[in-house]
Amino acid sequence: MTIVDTPAATDLTAAGHVPGPRTTIPVRQGEVGMRRDLRSVPLDDAFNVIGAIAAGVAVATLLFGWLTPMTGFVGWLIISFLAFLGIYAVLSSLRADRLTVSERIMTALFYSAGAILLGALVFVLAFTVVRGVPALIHPNFLVETMKLAGPLEPLSVGGIAHAIVGTLIQLSIALIITIPLGITTAVFLNEVGGRFARFVRTISDAMTALPSIVAGLFIYAAIVTLVTHQRSGFAAALAISVMMLPIIIRASDVVLRLVPNNLREASYALGTTRWRTVWNVVLPTSRSGLVTAVILGTARGIGETSPVLLTSGVTAEMNLNPFSGPMISLPLQVFDFVKSPEPNMIARGFGAAATLVLLVLGLFLIARVIGGGGPGQLSDRQRRAVATASARDLRRIEDVGARPSPRSPAPPNAAIVPASVTTDTIRPTEENPS
Repeated sequence: MTIVDTPAATDLTAAGHVPGPRTTIPVRQGEVGMRRDLRSVPLDDAFNVIGAIAAGVAVATLLFGWLTPMTGFVGWLIISFLAFLGIYAVLSSLRADRLTVSERIMTALFYSAGAILLGALVFVLAFTVVRGVPALIHPNFLVETMKLAGPLEPLSVGGIAHAIVGTLIQLSIALIITIPLGITTAVFLNEVGGRFARFVRTISDAMTALPSIVAGLFIYAAIVTLVTHQRSGFAAALAISVMMLPIIIRASDVVLRLVPNNLREASYALGTTRWRTVWNVVLPTSRSGLVTAVILGTARGIGETSPVLLTSGVTAEMNLNPFSGPMISLPLQVFDFVKSPEPNMIARGFGAAATLVLLVLGLFLIARVIGGGGPGQLSDRQRRAVATASARDLRRIEDVGARPSPRSPAPPNAAIVPASVTTDTIRPTEENPS
């Protein structure tokens, strides 16, 4: 590969400047037109990973069991991982350059971080479910309340039905408040803008770090003390809304920013208004991301304990009226159970925590079904609806094309008959025997 002289270089030569030698860039055979595959793992690299893992485990075992007085499973894991990285770097450097070695080390670090996070999540879920199985195996646990069950009662008596219903009621009220308000605020920040929009964005960003106890104190002072004069499910829902609203605003704001401006410009070019563009173009395009924003806000609000501790109250009975009387939720019920020294109450607490996790998982699956796929990704039902609409439009176009136009010109030899003349008044003549 050779870099040729440019016209500018020719002008310099004419002016008396002597150009230097031409620069030649060496190109390896077979590199032109090739693209590096960053997803697949070469076979030799896979062997290096397996060998480095085995060698790291062996080195850590020798240090902890034979050569040093170090003990502990966590320390053994750390030494094994550090030894794996060092040995893997040495094995990779035998057949690769420095850039490739650093790339493989960073890839190993990223995969390790993902494995650690996944392992921590699985451990928390498994620990919660295993500790809650003694309570979950009893059918009464999900359909009864704690009205007739005391701390010393067996697990076959009492349940958390009142806490489940209270959580669903409070979360439903919070979603009714936060979803339209949060998405509308995000639309205002992106589609309207201005100085007030910058102020609103700053306030919403600051509220994401608001401590939950502060939100509970605010609702307790402003609603419970001044308005309702009692703890209730509605007050708890307002406290949860304060925690959910900035999350939904911030996440929806980021999602709406990702909508290409070309879609808005195409809509404006067709003569539509700004708000019809938002309703028919921007929001449907970002539907999947908006559902994710709602899920993030729901996950933040459904597990809050401090706000509901100050606003909802603790009760052992079923309460379906969020505006009157205390209404307990699952996080508060877990807190009330595990602070007891009785093993059965602690088992009920872990069972309630496992129920809360399963409830969040169910809400997540429902939201994903409602949200659908990303922009342009249609489900089977949507594809069938689109195909049906296209066939209906095609039939309508064909019918319009087959129908004679009322303004089409008459044939050249056609006789023009007045509208007042009917076929009964036409009589055959000598020129026209018919």
